[in-house]
Amino acid sequence: MKLLTADAIPKVLREIPQPPKKLYLLGKLPPEHLIYLTIVGARNHTSYGKNTCMKLIEGLSGYPIVIVSGLALGIDTIVHDTALRAGLSTVAFPGSGLDPSVLYPRNNFALAQKILDAGGAIVSEFEPETKAALWTFPQRNRLMAGISRATLIIEATEKSGTLITARLATEYNRDVMAVPGSIFSEMSAGPHLLLRLGATPITKSEDILQQLGFDVSATDENKSEKLEALADCSAEEKEILGLLSEPTERDEIARSLGKPIHEINTTLSIMEIKGLIREEFGEIRRA
Repeated sequence: MKLLTADAIPKVLREIPQPPKKLYLLGKLPPEHLIYLTIVGARNHTSYGKNTCMKLIEGLSGYPIVIVSGLALGIDTIVHDTALRAGLSTVAFPGSGLDPSVLYPRNNFALAQKILDAGGAIVSEFEPETKAALWTFPQRNRLMAGISRATLIIEATEKSGTLITARLATEYNRDVMAVPGSIFSEMSAGPHLLLRLGATPITKSEDILQQLGFDVSATDENKSEKLEALADCSAEEKEILGLLSEPTERDEIARSLGKPIHEINTTLSIMEIKGLIREEFGEIRRA
């Protein structure tokens, strides 16, 4: 277990109101230049919620996206499990300390280990032996909202604690997205409330990708080819793609990765051949 303080805490979390003074960490946080996306929802989800959650996350496979959730039972569990199966990095913020004796919920202890084995991370600002309590969950929700560029809600009642994460995301000037559901299901009340308040409706993976700044205007055939190419990316190629949320010069990419320009040029040439990037006016951008 590592203790993160001061500058070791991710920059986006240091900038939120009431930033954490320290974080305890199991595993390794993915690079900050990757796009973090929080996905949370109901514990007592419906089959619609489960199937929707799985389909949406599977459609993000191959993109430089980190999936964040709370390790709780229900939708959170499906989020982490599906992210792992889709080959996406995932980070969990449990509502407890990280000591094995208190890690909550106990039913997800094996899932927590899978996250770590896959190179993900489990993070908490609570002292290691702090047990989960009613007050710990709203407190950890602000970290999930703060570390991510956007938050997606999949099923929640109108008074669900899940909506706290969405409210905090709005306060932190992050995007909020919600999945519409049946008007006959109480689990749709939360997302529908968010949609009335201006959240972005999500009905397919491409909606999420577009909201996160990816180009989804390609034909279905081109999308399939791109996803196949992305799935075969090396770790360095994925890092570079994570930097290209906007056009970036070669020298800036090299500086960000801390590598010699000749090494970066070789990797960029390979990526251009794969159709992952293109160069225009001296800047590299995603294809």
